[in-house]
Amino acid sequence: MGRNKNPEQTRERILDTAVQLFVEKGYEETSIQDILDALNLSKGGIYHHFRSKEEILEAVMQKRAQYAMDMLHEIIQNTTAGNAKEKLKKILYRLATDMETNMLDSVINTQINPRFVVGGLQACVNQDAPIIGEIIEEGVKDGSFQTAQPAYCAEIFLLLLNFWLNPVLFGRNNDETKDRLVYLQSVMHLLGVDIIDDKLITALLNSYQKISD
Repeated sequence: MGRNKNPEQTRERILDTAVQLFVEKGYEETSIQDILDALNLSKGGIYHHFRSKEEILEAVMQKRAQYAMDMLHEIIQNTTAGNAKEKLKKILYRLATDMETNMLDSVINTQINPRFVVGGLQACVNQDAPIIGEIIEEGVKDGSFQTAQPAYCAEIFLLLLNFWLNPVLFGRNNDETKDRLVYLQSVMHLLGVDIIDDKLITALLNSYQKISD
């Protein structure tokens, strides 16, 4: 590849190519040389942006977090529903079926690395949960949800959804994951935030299956 006058464009091409290779070959089996060969890029060209493969993975995680945040805001803006409950159910379904999110997750969630897991936990509680919590609070006001602590409810839901249910982290098969999804459905019903229906369970199982493959 010839010299690119736009460093940010080169960086994005490196990340896009790395994600594709990580999905196809696996993170451990992909080398820096594989990425160089796919891009026809010199070592200097890649090390100008990333010092190691782990640094590339960290950038992929950041990209996923930013993409998910941007997408969440966009979906919230463009989703109309009769009440907050129906709105949140639509949002969750859209997130569960988004192909780019699933592709990035298939890379990130296979890395059982304490540093990455802790980073994901922090992002889940500090970034995602407050947004979901606001919608749950809307539902308390319009009567579609009944919970005294919308913020805590959002944190519990997202932590269980993103980590406890992760089949890779705990080595579970599809049936075991489905059993836990059904249990989470019951838990959310008991908490007064009944947002998991059969349609969402199917979509989530499909997304988890892609992560496990």
